Amino acid sequence: MDIASKHNKLSRILIICLFTIFAVFALLPFYFLIVSAFKPGVEMVRYGITLNPHFEKFTLNQFRLLFNPKESNYFYWYKNSLLYTGVQTILGLALTSMVGYALGVYKNFRYRNIVFIMVLLVMMIPIEIMILPLYKEMVFFKFFDNIWGVVLPFVVFPSAVFFFRQYSLGLPLELMDSSRIDGLTEYGIFVRIMVPLMKPAFGAMAILISMNSWNAVVWPMVVLRSSKKLTIPIGLSTLITPYGNNYDLLMPGAVLSVVPIIILFMLNQKAFIEGLTAGSIKG
Repeated sequence: MDIASKHNKLSRILIICLFTIFAVFALLPFYFLIVSAFKPGVEMVRYGITLNPHFEKFTLNQFRLLFNPKESNYFYWYKNSLLYTGVQTILGLALTSMVGYALGVYKNFRYRNIVFIMVLLVMMIPIEIMILPLYKEMVFFKFFDNIWGVVLPFVVFPSAVFFFRQYSLGLPLELMDSSRIDGLTEYGIFVRIMVPLMKPAFGAMAILISMNSWNAVVWPMVVLRSSKKLTIPIGLSTLITPYGNNYDLLMPGAVLSVVPIIILFMLNQKAFIEGLTAGSIKG
């Protein structure tokens, strides 16, 4: 074995060890979360978070309490989060894909660069700055404490518009010309020809939009009032109080809250990876 081969083998071993250490640090909080979810809240208060799982103390009573309407509103929070995320993801993908596609494909659109610059500027504005004007807007339209007040203000993600625009720059324009000759309208070209070609971009943005919507805290906290209309992040935060934390519901609720995003990523990971890698080299 020559020196170069030994050097490459040693480098691979070092890289594997390094990433293994990073993986352990990244997964350790999930281990603590899962182990704590199966322990009674009294154990958390008494011993805190420990590496020893103490399997003999595991119980499923906490998970039964979660979906008992008499004990908590977790069922409503979960249902609301699924509904808000589903609606925002579907509407967001439809609108952002059309906007990004138009900015990337239609070269004769005179103000497309100005619109694109405006999209970039909106990406730079923190949500905290927009809370007050959005609050007044929701009051005017009477969208308080309902799904539309949560979804509509952020249904068009500027980052998704940017991504779709970059991806659309690499689409074959020859297909558009041939489709027009065949009699398709512009909407027909987009839906029947371009959308299938943009599946990787849709896969990537579906996960990112869903994660942003599922984990949103600031704006839903402003616009929602009723306890049964809260989302999971806000609902779980109500279990943490100065007078004590409800670990019996907090830990298992946190574990179940990550399940939909994990399932979505597992079902869509191929398109997600293809979309990110392809979108990174378009244009």
